[in-house]
Order: sequence, then C-alpha cells, then structure tokens
Amino acid sequence: MTALADVGYYSRRQARWRWSEIVFWLAALACAFAFPSRYLIMTDIVRLGLFALSLDLILGYAGIVSLGHAAFFGVGAYAAGLLAVHGIINEPVIALVVAGLAAAVLGFLTSFLVIRGVDLTRLMVTLGIALLLEALAERFSDITGGTDGLQGIEIQPILGFFTFDMFGKTGFFYSLAVLFVLFLLARRIVHSPFGLSLRAIRNNPLRASAIGIPVNRRLIAVYTLAAFYAGIAGALFTQTTALASLDVFSFERSADLMLVLVLGGTGYLYGGLIGAVVFRLLQEVFSSITPQYWQFWIGLVLVVIVLIGRQRLHRWVLWAPNLIVRQLGGRKAIVAVPEGDAP
Repeated sequence: MTALADVGYYSRRQARWRWSEIVFWLAALACAFAFPSRYLIMTDIVRLGLFALSLDLILGYAGIVSLGHAAFFGVGAYAAGLLAVHGIINEPVIALVVAGLAAAVLGFLTSFLVIRGVDLTRLMVTLGIALLLEALAERFSDITGGTDGLQGIEIQPILGFFTFDMFGKTGFFYSLAVLFVLFLLARRIVHSPFGLSLRAIRNNPLRASAIGIPVNRRLIAVYTLAAFYAGIAGALFTQTTALASLDVFSFERSADLMLVLVLGGTGYLYGGLIGAVVFRLLQEVFSSITPQYWQFWIGLVLVVIVLIGRQRLHRWVLWAPNLIVRQLGGRKAIVAVPEGDAP
C-alpha cells in the first residue's frame, strides 16, 4: 500500500499545473494580438507543434522511433480534403475528427509491424509505410489529384459561424484551440497509470513485462493514439490551407519532425511545442539571410546543441531569471528542468 500511495502522490504532483505552463499558453494566445500580420506562420507553428506532440508520445514516452510519421499526417490531410471536395462532411470539426480516426485506423493496422522490431527495424518499417502511401497516392491520381494535389477544396465555416479568411486569423485560433484540447488530453494520459507504464516500457521492456505490464498492448494503444494526433495535424493543414498534395507524405516532413524534437527535447510534452517555435523561427531567420543555405545553419545549431548539451543551455537561459529572483526576494532560484519534466 505504501508503494501505491507513493505512486499516486508522484502522479498527482507531476499532474499539477505550474506557473510556467500557464505563462506558456497565455503567451501563445497573446501572439495573436502582438503579431496580427503573422497569422499564417503562427498557424504553421501550431500545426507543427501538434505534429511533433504526436511523435513525442511514441518516441519520448514509449521509445518507438519513427522516420515515417508523415504517413499519418498525409492520411489525415487527404481524408479532410476528400471529405470537403465531395461534400461528405461539411462541418470542419467533425471532418477533423473523422480524418484523425482514419489515421488512427492506419496506425492500429501498422502497429503490429512496428512493435515487432527494434529501433533500426522500426525506422525502416515506418519509413517504408510512408513511402508506400506516397506511391499509392501518386498511382491513384484520379482520387488524390496526383502531383497536382486535390483541386477545389472549400472548407465551410467552423460550426457554421467562423469563416476561414485569407489572412489566417480564423485558422490560427482554430488550430490553437485544437492543439490546446489535444494537449490537455495528452497531459492527462501521460500522467495516468497508463503513462507511467509507458515510461517503464521505454526504460526496460523486459522488466516491465516481468511485473505484469502488457507491453505489446500498451505500445499498440499509444501508437494508435499518436497516429490519431498526427492525422488531426494533417487535417488542420488541409483545412487551413485548402491544399493536399503528395508533399504531405514526404520524407522531409518526417525528418523535419525529428529535428523539431532534437531542438525541443523528448519525454515532456512541451518539447515538441517549443521545438516547433524554435525550428520555424530559425528557418525564417536563416532563409531571409541566406535563402540557399538555411539548412546548413540549422544543422550547425543542432551540432552546437549536441556539443554543449541541453542541460547546460537551460542553465545559461535561466541565469538572468535566477539573478532577478535572487535580487527581488532571495527566494529559491529557478532550476533547469531535466528532460522528461514539464517546463
């Protein structure tokens, strides 16, 4: 009973909202009013953050590596596009959920292949699934539009009231609301006994199996959930851009996702969100300075992060806040957050 009580106390303590989390979401909302001319890029950041969150669920919490996560993103994007083009479901929110469920079905069916292998096998299997879907989308061009993409996508007003505008204002608030709701769900999941069992599986699958955790069923469940999240991100892409092309299945999309998690860190839900902001801002800055070589500079930033270490960077970033806290009241300084905890 003592051990169970300790686990329950730990879970409740980790699930409490921190002031930094509240500040994060208030800052995200404030960006809508601080940068009214940048709705399009902010919407792109929100979509990328949700996409990275989906990968972090399997990589950071279950230890499943993937180089083909764009497969689920693409299925969600095309599902939302086809539903809109053929007028099957006109309500964007319902279409969003249906597109996510379509990606979840694919995730469930392919999870049996993914959980059987080790890291290298999983990389190849997930990459192969994404490449296969891209080839199928190109083959059946009469349905997907082939290299030209889906034509004539018209997204109806959200809930019948909020119309998508060319400046991206509606798309940003819509995407941010979807991200926040799904983040709350993911936060509840990772701090539940289910989430704790995933951490145990990630650390030592054999030991987790020995203490009675159904390893395969847990991995299938979280892989399906991650596919659902990625499908939602893909559907948001189609609904906010009125575009769905073969690019949604591309390897570059999955590779960029890995870079986002390298920048933000894995094993805590804010890693993908912070990484998405940093990645898009770096891309924006470097592409404006040297349009042809922006990838080189992002690669250089990644090398610096690896050489210096994320923990040391955290200490450097928090040096000024710690100094201010000590000067104001001598209260306990802010400490760098270890990987795996919320910011």
